[in-house]
Amino acid sequence: MLDSGARPQGSPFGRVLLGSYLMRRGPARAARGPQKRMFGVTLCKMSCTVEVRGVINLSIPIVLPVSTEDKEKLSGLKALTLSYEGKRVAILRNPEFFEHRKDERCARVWGTTCTKHPHVKMVMESGDWLVGGDLEVLERIRWEDGLDQYRLTPLELRQKAKEMNADAVFAFQLRNPVHNGHALLMQDTKRHLLARGYKNPVLLLHPLGGWTKDDDVPLDWRMKQHAAVLEEGVLDPKSTIVAIFPSPMLYAGPTEVQWHCRSRMIAGSNFYIVGRDPAGMPHPETKVDLYEPTHGGKVLSMAPGLTSVEIIPFRVAAYNTKTKSMAFYDKEKHSEFDFISGTRMRKLAREGENPPDGFMAPKAWKVLTDYYCSLEKNY
Repeated sequence: MLDSGARPQGSPFGRVLLGSYLMRRGPARAARGPQKRMFGVTLCKMSCTVEVRGVINLSIPIVLPVSTEDKEKLSGLKALTLSYEGKRVAILRNPEFFEHRKDERCARVWGTTCTKHPHVKMVMESGDWLVGGDLEVLERIRWEDGLDQYRLTPLELRQKAKEMNADAVFAFQLRNPVHNGHALLMQDTKRHLLARGYKNPVLLLHPLGGWTKDDDVPLDWRMKQHAAVLEEGVLDPKSTIVAIFPSPMLYAGPTEVQWHCRSRMIAGSNFYIVGRDPAGMPHPETKVDLYEPTHGGKVLSMAPGLTSVEIIPFRVAAYNTKTKSMAFYDKEKHSEFDFISGTRMRKLAREGENPPDGFMAPKAWKVLTDYYCSLEKNY
């Protein structure tokens, strides 16, 4: 038996629960379990695999690290039980152990081996071996956090869109609170789809629900904020599906954005909105963008196995000080625009101040200030 014990979900070994969900219920179900040696080699070197049905894009390795002690103890067994915090989650059949080439994995996935990158640190601290095999999930994975009703599988999302009579689904990936610039882009996408002849385009608002950095707003507060945006009518509740994408945030830039796109594609999305520097972060030492900001969108336009989804580039929006609203940036009127950074937004919320009128729906902003006030009370 392999048991993750009480290790946090963010640790590589502690993702047994999440990995089981992604591989049997979620977007990684093309993989029959944690990747075996040759399947993993193919994906690590090529970011995809080729099957009878065509090319399958799986840019992020889904692997299960184990210690040398566990490897020696479990080698030769025909099946392993995977458990999370003492509860049996899945059975891994025909297990295969192989070397965990950490430097190569990090260099290929993240483009760096700097251990100050949060996920590189996790990989380097994980076991020296990987175990792959065929996964049998024993029952539907539940987090029991009051949000499980939002964790819909790809098939359930397709069914939901069908029930709403959607003739197009456009997906928006996010790990941050929704401000009116995001909403402007989603509203504009819907207008363009209607102009192209679609009768009922539906938005899939699909916030990332796995591990994120400590300075990101937690999932439960983000879901409250998204609900407030819908309540105020900034986004149309009647043509919006809100669901949680239970993947961790890897901060792997253009490599990760393929995973994000494919996950929405198999959930029925025809259109995927991609922004500047998707899944990116500053280099932890130099503070310069770790990835070239336009490469995510360019990679998606060429990536194998993503041909059934159309990529919609993220137009830059900023706060227009004249109209007192979020608007698409016009370089000819540069002096009219105020680029409100995430750092500045968080500072305003922490200090209980309001942003400029038109930056975010008032009820949605109140959720953010409540969150930061709750942090102050805990100190």
